Amino acid sequence: MSQSDPSNLGYDTEHRLPTAEEHRALATSVGWDDHFDWATLPQSLAGSLTGVVVLRAGAPVAMGRLVGDGAHYFYVQDVIVHPDHREEGLGTLVLEELLAWIARTAPSDAFVGLFSSPEAETLYAEHGFDTRDMTGMHRTVHPLRLGSGAGIPTGGGTDA
Repeated sequence: MSQSDPSNLGYDTEHRLPTAEEHRALATSVGWDDHFDWATLPQSLAGSLTGVVVLRAGAPVAMGRLVGDGAHYFYVQDVIVHPDHREEGLGTLVLEELLAWIARTAPSDAFVGLFSSPEAETLYAEHGFDTRDMTGMHRTVHPLRLGSGAGIPTGGGTDA
């Protein structure tokens, strides 16, 4: 990755969340069209703690955001760099801005987690992220729909 200063290359950094349209444009640029529920994205963005958007000539070319409880648990979410602007240090810029926000905001030591695409693992490792003794896991929880059986979610098993 280039060690050049993105601001010297005509990039502007804004400390804000992306709009739903900016988010979708960047996600589409990297082939993540099917990674999001676009109908609920505005609500998801509104629940974020903070974000960073990098612009070039007024157009968004990189972004990232933080979600979490704002005190101890933070998750780096949706770091995206448009393919035409890779190798300019923008992923590093976005990540470092998000981590700096945590350092300024968290009242004590903070746990910072993330899920990474294979292409970004090196970036995160360079910034101290690793698996240590943890196993990353996830699942999808489907919303309850009135009138669907006895109101008991389906999908196997119970959470007792």
